[in-house]
Amino acid sequence: MLFSALPFCLFAQDKWDLRRCVEYAMKNNVSVRQADIQARIAALQVKQAQLNQYPNASLSSNIGLQLGRSIDPTTNQFTTTQLIYNSFGLNGGVEVFNWGRLKNLRSAAGFNARAALADIEKSANDIALTVATYYLQALAARQQIDIVQIQIAQTLSQLSVTRNKVNAGSLPELNLAQTEAQLATDSSNFITAQSTYRQNLLALKGALSLDPATSFEIETPPIEQVPLEDIMTLQPEAVYVVASQSFPQLRANDLRIKMAETNIQVARAQLYPSISVGYNLGTSFSNSFKGVDFANPQLNGYKSSGLITTINGTNYNVLQPNVTYSDVHRNIFNVWDGYGNQVTHNFRQSVGFSINVPIFNNGSYRINYERSKLDLKSYELQKEQSARQLKLDIYTAYNNAITAMEKFNAGRKSVEAAQKAYDFASKRYEVGLLSTIDLITSQNNLLTAKLQQLNSQFEYVFRMKLLEFYKGQGLKL
Repeated sequence: MLFSALPFCLFAQDKWDLRRCVEYAMKNNVSVRQADIQARIAALQVKQAQLNQYPNASLSSNIGLQLGRSIDPTTNQFTTTQLIYNSFGLNGGVEVFNWGRLKNLRSAAGFNARAALADIEKSANDIALTVATYYLQALAARQQIDIVQIQIAQTLSQLSVTRNKVNAGSLPELNLAQTEAQLATDSSNFITAQSTYRQNLLALKGALSLDPATSFEIETPPIEQVPLEDIMTLQPEAVYVVASQSFPQLRANDLRIKMAETNIQVARAQLYPSISVGYNLGTSFSNSFKGVDFANPQLNGYKSSGLITTINGTNYNVLQPNVTYSDVHRNIFNVWDGYGNQVTHNFRQSVGFSINVPIFNNGSYRINYERSKLDLKSYELQKEQSARQLKLDIYTAYNNAITAMEKFNAGRKSVEAAQKAYDFASKRYEVGLLSTIDLITSQNNLLTAKLQQLNSQFEYVFRMKLLEFYKGQGLKL
């Protein structure tokens, strides 16, 4: 038969319930992971803002060969002598007064980092709602498969009874053909239900960031036993009051408003002077440095000392020895001779204050200040819009829950009436008082009523769970 030949792969070793799906999605979904990366970046910005308040320091060194006319780094005089030079420097500074700009930058970065953490929660909540939607759709499709299977079993039973009656001559062959056509329709509905179920599973895998080829099956809880809170405890205004205090997107908006307020202070500080302290330590070496050979003086006669003495009324110039010393050059072949002494001799230090007064910078600081005030207004409007949207979503969810509950209650009566009609039609068909087409019509009416009731039931459960979620109770079945 067609039914027995249909593929029906609905079994897997590992089954996932809604809680497991939601927890897995919160850890592995791409949007949640991306929000986590942004939060880490914001944390690094906080660390950078903290470190900006500390003094900075940098060490430099260079070594090279000078040729031609150049300045000797140890004497700061022009020379044409080829020389090797080497220098070291340590410099840095700190901004000691800036109208609180660095402090406010750190505070603004902190608010932004906390808002980024709230964004992770928001992304997790969004993906949790998406997962719950796909999960319940897959459950509904799974239940539809079960209903169609029951329908096929009933049609097979009718086909057996009809064939026996046709063979006995009590019914025409048309009745058998009509029953076989109904079986083909039921089999087609079965294939459609299977396809819908597989598509819903694929959508759920996508929300979970699972490989589509992964073996995956969902747990089917008894939908009638899913605990639901009383609708009277889920009044929209009360739910909104709770949600407005706990929902992460509203916390993120509050934090970004504080960040924007602090950024206004940062931008304003740039309009005023700032004071910094800087320091510099350095030394240098050159192989052209000349030393003096004091151990080997040379007498080159005598020269006037500039003094005059009088002897017997006669004035005489006072002479003194003309002593010279030879220079000791550090040539390129003994470049390190006296290196330590020269580096010590040339050691220099400096420390100073600097004042930076912004006079004209093409209006960039003033424009940044005005823009920071507009950013604050933008975040305030964003907070207002988010709050209104949240309230609208809660009221919409409440109205949808009321509608789904009414449809679910009405559907019970429809199923009961369709079941009674089908039972009567079956009994009349068995005694030959009802045609096959009328029986099939009654059977299809029952199937339609059950499917509609099933959809209403899952819709009702989902809408109630959504209200519970807004109330801060999470998503669980």
